[in-house]
Amino acid sequence: MSRTKVKLEDISISRDGTYHIYRQGPLYDKKFKSVMSFHPPGFAAVEDSTGAFHINLEGEPIYIKKYKKTFGFYEDHAAVCDETGWFHIDKKSKALYKMRYHWVGNFQEGRCVVQDKNGKYFHIEENGRKAYRRSFRYAGDFRYGIAVAYLDDGTACHIDKKGNEVHGHHYFELGVFHKGYAVAKDGRGYCHIDRTGLPIYNERYLWCEPFYNGFAFAKDLKGSHGRIDENGNFKKIG
Repeated sequence: MSRTKVKLEDISISRDGTYHIYRQGPLYDKKFKSVMSFHPPGFAAVEDSTGAFHINLEGEPIYIKKYKKTFGFYEDHAAVCDETGWFHIDKKSKALYKMRYHWVGNFQEGRCVVQDKNGKYFHIEENGRKAYRRSFRYAGDFRYGIAVAYLDDGTACHIDKKGNEVHGHHYFELGVFHKGYAVAKDGRGYCHIDRTGLPIYNERYLWCEPFYNGFAFAKDLKGSHGRIDENGNFKKIG
């Protein structure tokens, strides 16, 4: 099989999670303790009896070093953990920066959320340094330049890549923006907000999902499942 013609999206993981499958057969002739999905440019995080590392499409390690934990490559950087802490490496296993963190996520849109030794969350740039001065109780990945962050008072807000609040409105819970709207929870229940941070309808629900082509799956305050449109109109399912 020509490895240059293998499509990463067609590679799956075996049911026992120990090897990769391509076209209904093993991608390579070996098994691991555990494997994760392949990511561009064609590497996957795996673990065997010697430790955690990354392999290529032939199932061979792409570097010599072993880690405690490894994760997939995102934007050409992979999160790893060794005895010094959590950080990111490039495709040659070279650390991107000297700092070590209590935990790191994956790079998205040139930023990555991390947790420091004091339990605080914030985003870093590729050099490992804070992208802004603030720290949060929790923070998520950026999507379309906006991320969710939870403040010390327990409320959630949306921030930009400089750590500034996008609209100034706080909620008990927040999701990322998807197709222009985000799921939010206030004192009355769940709803959807627009980029100004305001609800787009008056109704509230026990919970709701992001909009999918103009409709969102939801549960109303009586416990019935249904779909809502962008005006908040609820139609029970079944």
